[in-house]
Amino acid sequence: MNMRTLIAAAALAGLSIMAGAIPAAAAATDATSAPVARETITPAFAEAIANVPGKTMTALVVDYAPGGKSASHRHGQAFVVGYVLSGAIRSQVNDGDARVYHAGESWTEKPGAHHTVSENASATEPARLLAIFVADTKDKNLVTFDKN
Repeated sequence: MNMRTLIAAAALAGLSIMAGAIPAAAAATDATSAPVARETITPAFAEAIANVPGKTMTALVVDYAPGGKSASHRHGQAFVVGYVLSGAIRSQVNDGDARVYHAGESWTEKPGAHHTVSENASATEPARLLAIFVADTKDKNLVTFDKN
């Protein structure tokens, strides 16, 4: 696969995800009516896994402004690894404990997991994470946000 094809595949894989994401420049309102910064999602790569036919590894970079957060969501039947590139990310999956992960730390999400908390742990510094998905190649909707 050449670089042009890889970039196109990553862009296409990210389109369905980005359609549901709210850029950091936009704001939502929480229960106190204060603006809440949302994440910005950028496709990094998508590559078919040569020794696992029908599976693709896709990576997205998720940037959080200070105090930024994502809405609760699921990743369908994808296996997910979250790896903190910079800053600190608070994450909670299913009914587990919320935990703060710092640059260089990671967590995993099993297929069907409910990611109830994903947010920047700092109100003053930005944070960035790499989300890596192993999913069926035909599954283009890797993030489904909860309906509020």
